[in-house]
Amino acid sequence: MSETSGNKKWYVVRAVSGQENKIKAYIENEITRLGLEDFVDQVLVPTEKVIQIRNGKKINKEKVYFPGYIMIQANLSGEIPHIIKSITNVIGFLGETKGGEPVPLRQSEVNRMLGKVDELTVDANANVAIPFTIGETVKVIDGPFNGFDGTIEKINEEKRKLEVMVKIFGRKTPLELSYMQVEKV
Repeated sequence: MSETSGNKKWYVVRAVSGQENKIKAYIENEITRLGLEDFVDQVLVPTEKVIQIRNGKKINKEKVYFPGYIMIQANLSGEIPHIIKSITNVIGFLGETKGGEPVPLRQSEVNRMLGKVDELTVDANANVAIPFTIGETVKVIDGPFNGFDGTIEKINEEKRKLEVMVKIFGRKTPLELSYMQVEKV
């Protein structure tokens, strides 16, 4: 850990709406290009998962939660604010007076915004304890085999998938299902 990481705070960068993920990538590339990773910990676009039904299919989409805002955890010393502000489609920092310093978020605000983010990223965290064990009986709650019971044969932690052996018409059939498609019986 570099000594700069102790004093990083969260700031909100105002950006052109609809370009949030592009701008996040620009910021990250620029920071890396200039070797400033010590000063910037994370760049986040708070999103929420939205399920849309299209032609009877469920589609998971990520919707930007605060359009036009990108969160950045950084030590904004020296040139950093200037570098970030000069990135294409960045309007500036939230809370700065004209020409003044960017104002950091209060911890409570950060928790609120990140709380939003955390609820969503639970899925992505591979270190979340696997809620299932091999040999356990589960009920399929989603997909064509909704309502069937099966036994877990294999667990693929990386993909967060289970191989469940389901009896269909008296024959055992292995199904690959995601954690979200089954529940404990």
